[in-house]
Amino acid sequence: MNNNFLTDYLASTLRLSVPLAYAAMGGLFSERSGVLNIGLEGMLLTGAFTSAAATFYSGNVAVGICAALIAGGFVGLVHAFLCVTLRVNQLVSGLAINLVAGGLTSFLGRLIFSGSTQRLPVVPAIKIPILTNIPVIGILFEQDILVYLLFLIIAVTTYFLFYTNPGLNLRAVGEYPSSADTAGISVALVRYVAVVTGGCLVGCGGAYLALVQINYFTEGMSAGKGFIAIASLIFGRWHPIGSALACLLFGATEALQLRIQAFGVNIPYQFLTMLPYAVAMIALIGGMGKSTPPAALGVPYERNSAGKNI
Repeated sequence: MNNNFLTDYLASTLRLSVPLAYAAMGGLFSERSGVLNIGLEGMLLTGAFTSAAATFYSGNVAVGICAALIAGGFVGLVHAFLCVTLRVNQLVSGLAINLVAGGLTSFLGRLIFSGSTQRLPVVPAIKIPILTNIPVIGILFEQDILVYLLFLIIAVTTYFLFYTNPGLNLRAVGEYPSSADTAGISVALVRYVAVVTGGCLVGCGGAYLALVQINYFTEGMSAGKGFIAIASLIFGRWHPIGSALACLLFGATEALQLRIQAFGVNIPYQFLTMLPYAVAMIALIGGMGKSTPPAALGVPYERNSAGKNI
């Protein structure tokens, strides 16, 4: 393995990991507040379509990214309204988001792009002088704004959750909502803000998928990445850094299977294609017993009903 191969492999790993990490960070905010979110797949697809459509019409990638952020936040708002206000089953709400997003983006995509793979403007890379000259890892400093923003989000999320009072309130709502309510914390407000914020982050992941990783919109382009992000959350024990590293592992696995196919190894490509999902399954099986989710995850909160809440 020479430096060129390692550099290319690292770049591919990072590129494949970024949308997973954005989705995982979005799911982290939601689930740390106690709202189960399996709608990450639909949110990713919504962000990808919205960013592609906005960029297609405006010719400006910044407009596309902002549109994806808003669209993801709106879907998060819908999920929060269903789960927090109406107390709909959170699993059903997430499934509904996935189904509606899949069908709606497919229909609108055919209308806007006329069934063709319309190329979109490229998000420009920002090179950091000197650091780009470092062998192999220098490629980390030749990325676009969404990658640098992700690094910042992971660091800020870690600090926010474990070293600030609002972060403590968020975790308290996800663990002991009745106690948080007794302490004067609005459980509904915290959950709304967390789920909407998470939706915005997932939307950014969809924008990266459409504007950087693939550079056009196609039906079902999220291809299960939202579910792998959920696996990353569990494997990473609902911690920002652990979840990001899990996403990096899954991205590295997908990059590996692509390179194995390129080398022409005599293995059926179907087995190679399912490799990232197999790794996700193994990670879930191995880490399920060791991972402890927020105690109130998936439990609707009703004031003065202590028997139903933690």
